[in-house]
Amino acid sequence: MDKQTEYVLRAIEERDIRFVRLWFTDVLGFLKSVAISPAEVEGAFDEGIGFDGSSVEGFARVYESDMVAHPDAATFQTLPWRDQDKPTARMFCDIRLPDGSPSYADPRYVLKRALGKAADRGFTFYTHPEIEFYLFAAPLTPGLPPTPLDNGGYFDHTTLGQGSDFRRRTISMLEQMGISVEFSHHEGGPGQHEIDLRYADALSTADNIMTFRVVVKEVAASLGIHASFMPKPLAATPGSGMHTHMSLFEGDANAFFDAADDYRLSATARRFVAGLLDHAAEVSAVTNQWVNSYVRLASGGEAPSYICWGQNNRSALIRVPSYKPNKPSSARVELRSFDSAVNPYLAFAVVLAAGLDGIERDLELPPGAEDDVWSLSDRERTALGITPLPRNLDEALAVMERSELVAETLGDHVFDYFLKNKRAEFEEYRRQVTPLELAKLLPVL
Repeated sequence: MDKQTEYVLRAIEERDIRFVRLWFTDVLGFLKSVAISPAEVEGAFDEGIGFDGSSVEGFARVYESDMVAHPDAATFQTLPWRDQDKPTARMFCDIRLPDGSPSYADPRYVLKRALGKAADRGFTFYTHPEIEFYLFAAPLTPGLPPTPLDNGGYFDHTTLGQGSDFRRRTISMLEQMGISVEFSHHEGGPGQHEIDLRYADALSTADNIMTFRVVVKEVAASLGIHASFMPKPLAATPGSGMHTHMSLFEGDANAFFDAADDYRLSATARRFVAGLLDHAAEVSAVTNQWVNSYVRLASGGEAPSYICWGQNNRSALIRVPSYKPNKPSSARVELRSFDSAVNPYLAFAVVLAAGLDGIERDLELPPGAEDDVWSLSDRERTALGITPLPRNLDEALAVMERSELVAETLGDHVFDYFLKNKRAEFEEYRRQVTPLELAKLLPVL
């Protein structure tokens, strides 16, 4: 028994933990949970907890349904919002087949496999997400627009009534669970907020994002309000993105830093960005997996719709920040396409694979775009070699289907299931009669 496992078993006893929740995600990024008693935890470490994989989205077909959840002792944390008289803890799980081999359908394993390929090249992948979301008055009325909790704007100091201490409570809970927060503030939309998590390795970040969503929704529910990570919940206000800063390290050295470069970007960083640009359309269905994701990307402002990069250009798909240009550890690039409803395991995996492919193929980084890309004409963008991202989920899926990189990164099972599920989502959407059609066409046709 390793030290981490011993620590968990001792902590359960010393803290009088009554329930332990085992967490994992399905292919679409929805959290799954099963609770076990403390007496079962040691057995779960040794043998795992079996479940019917055919009942979980994208995991297995009926005739190959047996799956086993193996808790990761390093992710043990007490849930601070649960009844403290009956403490509850959680651990993330790795999903395996009955023979002990990793499940081909486990999003966490998809990311681990991608990180393993980076490690083989000597790299560790670090990410830092800026997570945006909305707070709405509850209850929601199906079919009607939600009511934002306030009318604040970017960086406004607002009095939110019943949600006045929402961010304070949320950050306190996150930090109790070992998740460090760097910034928090009101965002540009009414009722919209942003909380930024500190840099961590990509697997820890993905686990933290899943935990973050639970904490935000639990705190909101405790205050009688509703939190939403929907990419574009309101037509006339900004969408909710998850701009993500990323870098590769070789040991303790930032492989993205070069003091002699104008942008402080090394050759490795430039090739990584070139790979992201080269595969941007192919990975869009994963980084922006919902029909609603493309409403956000079509809205202009700081939501990217074109494949380009630039220094401090918030209209570009990839931005090179320059807050601390002479601090090697801070050299990084920011991918701005992610939305807050992404499956972080799959998204980080395909983005890392795209960047590594740029390094492997020694791709040359095209010139940066320093103009507001949204303000340029189509002809001007074409002259600059700037092409659009897919305009909707259907286009994104068509490009993804032809991508060897995405298929290899996700694995055949996840790749096929993801395409099948998302095509069904788009077909359902395509059959809808929208309020816009009713408002514009019904009176005149």
